[in-house]
Amino acid sequence: MNASTQRPLTVATIGDAARRGRRLVMLTAYDHPSARIADEAGVDMLLVGDSAAMVVLGRANTNDVTMDEMLLFVRAVATGARDAIVVGDLPFMSYQPSDEQAITNAGRLVAAGAHCVKLEGGGLMVDRVRAITQSGIAVVGHLGLTPQSAAALGGFRAQAKDAAGARRLLRDALALQEAGAIAVVLEAVPDAVARLVTERLDVPTIGIGAGAGTSGQVLVWHDMLGYGDRVPRFVERYGDIEVQSRSAVERYVDDVRSGRFPRDEHTYPMPSSELDALFSDAAPAAAVPEA
Repeated sequence: MNASTQRPLTVATIGDAARRGRRLVMLTAYDHPSARIADEAGVDMLLVGDSAAMVVLGRANTNDVTMDEMLLFVRAVATGARDAIVVGDLPFMSYQPSDEQAITNAGRLVAAGAHCVKLEGGGLMVDRVRAITQSGIAVVGHLGLTPQSAAALGGFRAQAKDAAGARRLLRDALALQEAGAIAVVLEAVPDAVARLVTERLDVPTIGIGAGAGTSGQVLVWHDMLGYGDRVPRFVERYGDIEVQSRSAVERYVDDVRSGRFPRDEHTYPMPSSELDALFSDAAPAAAVPEA
């Protein structure tokens, strides 16, 4: 295994690995089995995303997930991640109000098993990144399409599509880096803009819908595996779990109703001597309680 693919990475070494030319691989995970599979497949970073609100809990947007729910997801993922870096998403309004609240909730995610935390936005959120970093917790930034503020951005649509927007995004990325961010996620921005930001930063960038010029890529587990009918433009589907799962469940339903399941190999045998004793005429009758 050469230096560019060597595992495991740590929050202290991902920057060096990216500068040596290693393409970083991030994937979301929300439970133990998916974390274990992704870790064994070689994923570098597991993002316990607030996207769980939509893809796991069936809610309308990412803002409808609580801190307590995120802690549960982080704990589950941490048990399945042997080598991968676990990144815990700070949910909506868990960090925006104050530095103190941001530090407290970041600490709760780390205590649950995250190696670092992620938060969205530049501007005022740069202060939150600095405060969390100074408390001793590593932070990943997130710019471009920031789902927690999608309504203010005009919906789930690409960002930084003009020169002014691109300059703002670059300024925010540089500010996040200066505040101590160890990496920056760039979501739904033009490829040229993502390349520019990546070239200007010393810390790695992780793209999602941002082209091939970033230091690495992230996708949502369910999108990548074809689990659900949501197919963003930037997703490559590497599986079709929904079709396979539905087919398996339909076969199970049919087998149960037709009597094909369970078969003998699915049952637990009983010694013949015990069966004889159970059904023997000589077996004592059960005691009948007195009236």
